[in-house]
Amino acid sequence: MFKANKISQCKIIDLGKTHQLKGNITVIENFKDIQFNINRVYYLYDVPGGVSRGGHAHKALFQLIVAASGSFDVEIFDGIKRQKYHLNQPNLGLFIVTGIWRVLDNFSSGSICLVLASDVYLAEDYIRDYDLFLNLKNN
Repeated sequence: MFKANKISQCKIIDLGKTHQLKGNITVIENFKDIQFNINRVYYLYDVPGGVSRGGHAHKALFQLIVAASGSFDVEIFDGIKRQKYHLNQPNLGLFIVTGIWRVLDNFSSGSICLVLASDVYLAEDYIRDYDLFLNLKNN
């Protein structure tokens, strides 16, 4: 399962927005707006200029990454193909399947990266060694 996942399975999801006089609202619901159950939510902020985040893949975890404020880039790699996304709208999210290497960088000042994850933090789910990732994808 890990090896078979491709970048083509990752995609930008338009989460929609409802405009109200008091501001916009975007709602994300399990299995309605995203195809997984949200079990963990976290966000990255105050990322210093020039610093990258991520640099890993997951064995079983699905994620939706949203630029809740500001902007940043997400580069994904499936062992063969690379693709870069520039996230800068809070109603759009990048859905990432298992077995995809990701690096987040180019954070704008004041940006907030919101991540919705399909499971709680499990250290054993992470592949942090790039050479190991390539080996798993190619064998």
